[in-house]
Amino acid sequence: MSENYKHFEGKEVAEHLRAARAKGAKATAEVHGTEMPGYLSALADSFKETSILFIGMWILLSQFGIPLDKTLWILGLFSIGWLFWKLGRSSLLGWARLERLHRLIQQEQWEIEHHRAQEKEELKAMYQQKGLTGKLLEQVVEVLMADDNRLLRVMLEEELGLTLETYEHPLKQAAGAGLGVITALLGMLIGFFIGGFLGVLIVLIILFSAVTLIASKREGNELMKSLVWNLAVGVLSTASIYLIAKWIHHVFL
Repeated sequence: MSENYKHFEGKEVAEHLRAARAKGAKATAEVHGTEMPGYLSALADSFKETSILFIGMWILLSQFGIPLDKTLWILGLFSIGWLFWKLGRSSLLGWARLERLHRLIQQEQWEIEHHRAQEKEELKAMYQQKGLTGKLLEQVVEVLMADDNRLLRVMLEEELGLTLETYEHPLKQAAGAGLGVITALLGMLIGFFIGGFLGVLIVLIILFSAVTLIASKREGNELMKSLVWNLAVGVLSTASIYLIAKWIHHVFL
C-alpha cells in the first residue's frame, strides 16, 4: 500500500480535503451554535432554559399547595445549585471543544513532519481550486512548504476550515451561561414583587421573547418564526407540567 493511499485513506485529494473539512467542522462544533459569539449564545440558552425551569417548577409547587413565599425561597435556593451546574457544564463543553481542536493541531503537525510530499500535494489541490496554475502555483506552494508554522496555519484554515482567532476561552462562555441564570433569577424576583406568580409569568415571558428576538437577529434567522417556535415549545413544556401535576393531584392526593 503506497504512502499516498494511506495518507489519503484511499480517497482522491479533493475527496480527502472535503472529508478533512467535515472533520474540522465536527471537532469544533458548538452546542450553542456558531453564528454569534459563544458567550452570547450561552447566555441566551441559559436564560431561556432557566426561565422555563422556574415557571414549570412554580406551577408544579403551586399544584401541591406550596405557598407563594415558600415557593420563592425554594426556587431561590435551587437556583444556586443550578447556577453552579450551568457554569460547570458550559466550562466543560468549552474545554472539550478546545481539546478536540488541540488534537487536530497535533495531528496536522505530525502529518507535516512525516508526510511532507502528501501535504504538498494537498496544498497544490487547494490552491488549484482557488484558480492558481503554473509557475504562480508552484511559487506559492514552495513558499508555504518552506515555513512549517505558516504551513500548519494554512492547513488548519484551508484544509480543516478552522479559524483559530474565533475560539473563545471556556470561562468566557461559562460567564455567559451564569449571567443567563442570574438574569432569569432577577426577572423572577422582580415579577414576584410586582404581582406574585402572574408578575413572574409576565416578566419572564417578556424577557424570554426579548432574548429570543435578539439572538435570532444576531444569527440572521426569521424573527417572528423563531419567536413563535420558542414560545410554542415553552408553552408546551410548562402546560404539560401543569396538566400532569393536576392529574396526579386529582387522582392520588
